Amino acid sequence: MKRLSIAVIMLLAGCTQDQQPVTTFIPRPAPDDPTPAGIAYLCDGRKEVTVVYAKNRASVTLEGRTWRMEYQATDSGFRYVDTANEWVGRDDLASLRENGSARPIAFNCRPLRKTT
Repeated sequence: MKRLSIAVIMLLAGCTQDQQPVTTFIPRPAPDDPTPAGIAYLCDGRKEVTVVYAKNRASVTLEGRTWRMEYQATDSGFRYVDTANEWVGRDDLASLRENGSARPIAFNCRPLRKTT
């Protein structure tokens, strides 16, 4: 019992220290980069979107569905579209949504890790 109490006190003491959150910047490749680069994004609702960028295209996968999208230049941020949906964002925040209605499929997506 005594060992358990000491372990619990040490664990609690470690939790009270100021800890800085770990943040990792994962840059998106340039749209015309021919080398495939994959990034997994974590979105609201714990949805995970995986995107592989290469040569003005993005393969966007969510829950077993994959959309192959083409890059479209924008004034700010990025935009990849197909006939029904778009992967759009800026800096480290993105959304997968329906074209036209802008109804979100996955939103507030932030880079989580590299996949390729």
